[in-house]
Amino acid sequence: MRRGLIKAFQEAIGRENVLTSPADRECYSYDASGLASMPDMVVLPQGPEAVSKVLVMASDARIPIVPRGAGSGTAGGSVPALGGIVVSLARMNRILSIRPDDLTVDVEPGAITGDIQKAVEEKGLFYPPDPASLAFCTIGGNVSTGAGGPRAVKYGVTKDYVVSLEVGLAGGDIIRTGTKTAKNAVGYDLTRLMTGSEGTLGIVTGITLKLLPLPEETGTAIAIFSDPRSAVRSVTALFEAGLLPRCAEFLDARCIHLVRDLLPPMPDATSRALLLMEVDGDAASVKRELSGMQEILRPAGAVAFHLAVSKEEATAFWRARRGLSPAMKRLGLTGKVSEDICVPRHALPDMLDAIEQIDSSATGTIVTFGHAGDGNLHVNILFDAENENAKAETGRTAEEILDAAVRLGGTISGEHGVGLSKRPYVEKELGPETLGIMKGIKAAFDPWGIMNPGKVFP
Repeated sequence: MRRGLIKAFQEAIGRENVLTSPADRECYSYDASGLASMPDMVVLPQGPEAVSKVLVMASDARIPIVPRGAGSGTAGGSVPALGGIVVSLARMNRILSIRPDDLTVDVEPGAITGDIQKAVEEKGLFYPPDPASLAFCTIGGNVSTGAGGPRAVKYGVTKDYVVSLEVGLAGGDIIRTGTKTAKNAVGYDLTRLMTGSEGTLGIVTGITLKLLPLPEETGTAIAIFSDPRSAVRSVTALFEAGLLPRCAEFLDARCIHLVRDLLPPMPDATSRALLLMEVDGDAASVKRELSGMQEILRPAGAVAFHLAVSKEEATAFWRARRGLSPAMKRLGLTGKVSEDICVPRHALPDMLDAIEQIDSSATGTIVTFGHAGDGNLHVNILFDAENENAKAETGRTAEEILDAAVRLGGTISGEHGVGLSKRPYVEKELGPETLGIMKGIKAAFDPWGIMNPGKVFP
C-alpha cells in the first residue's frame, strides 16, 4: 500500500491504530477455518467516528474492507481474500448500558460474548445464545455470522436477540437500524438483513440486544444409546410429550471415545451415541422435566441415563462437549474440514444414514456432533493434510454431505455462515433467482464492491 495512503490513515485515526508490519498483518490474515490471505493494512478504530473515516477513505481509494472480531469463525469470513484493509473491532469492546426495565443491553461489537452473559446475569438477566467459543468470540462476530449454540433449541439464535444496530456503510454513513422498543413495524427490517450478512453490507459499530429474566435453576443429564438414530428420534419424542429442553446435544461414537475420560462411568464400547440435555425454569419444573425426560428416553432407546448431581458435574459435562474440537487432534490427523449443516428435526435419522454411507467410502474420518434439538450437525472430516489426494477427496466428501443436507430440505450452514469455505455451494441451496436478488441488495449497499469482497457469493 502506498506510503502516502498509510500516512493519511494514521493521521485520520491515530498512528497507534494502524498496523503495517508483516508480522502484525500476518496475525490478521487467518481465522479458525485454516484459510489465510495477507491484508495490506490493519486498522483498530476505537469508535464509530473512526470507522466512518476508514470507510470514507477506503471508498475513495476503492480498497477492500474486511471487518474482524476475534477471528474465531470457521468459514473464512474474516480472511482478507483480496487483501485490502482488515478493520479489527477488538478495541471497541465496552458493555455500554444494561437496562433491566427494558430488558436490553447496549454493547460495542468487540465485547466478548461470555463477558456480556456474566454482566447481565449479575443483574438477574439472561442472554441465551451460547456459541462454543463464547469465552473469546465477540458479539460483533456473532451478529455477523448469525451464530447459534446449544441453547438455540429453546431460545433461538443471535438474530432473535438483536433489536437494533448501528452500522457503518460503504461511503462512511453511519445508520441506525431498528429501535430499542419491544415492537417496531416501520419500514423494512434492516436489522435482520444486517444480522448474518458477514460484513458484506456494512460494519456493525453498535448493538442493542434483547434480554430475558435469568432462569431460577438448571438441570443437566446425559443419556446413552446403542443406536444413533434412536438418539435423535428421542429428541422429537420429548417435543411430542410437551417437554422442551434448552439443550439437546448429540455426540456420535467417535466423540464418545474422545471424551469418555471426562464423563461419568459409561457402558461398554457398544455405546454409539450420547445426548447431553439441559432444562431450566423454577426448581419444581426442573425436577419435573428431568423426571419426565427419563421416562420418555428409556422406552425410546436410552440404555443409560445419568443426572448431574452437582453444578461441578454439569460443568464437567459441558467441558467435555465444548472440548470436542481440540480433542480431535488426538486422532493424529492434521487436516480438518468442518461442515455445519442443518436439517428439519424429523430428517435427522436420514441425515445420519447419509453421513454413515458417505463415511463408509470416504478417505478421511468423519466425526459428528451438534445440536440435535434444532437439527444442526457439525460434521468434521479429518484427513492427512500432507496428502494431496486425501485433501481433494475430502472436498468431494464435504460436497456429498452438503448435497444430502439440501436434498433433505436443510441448509449448508446452520450457524457458522458462508464466508469463503461454503461459497462454491451457495447456489445449490438458494438457486439463481434468489441469488440474483441478494446480489442486487449487495450492490445497493456497496456500489463499489469493497465490503468484504469475495465472500458469500459464488
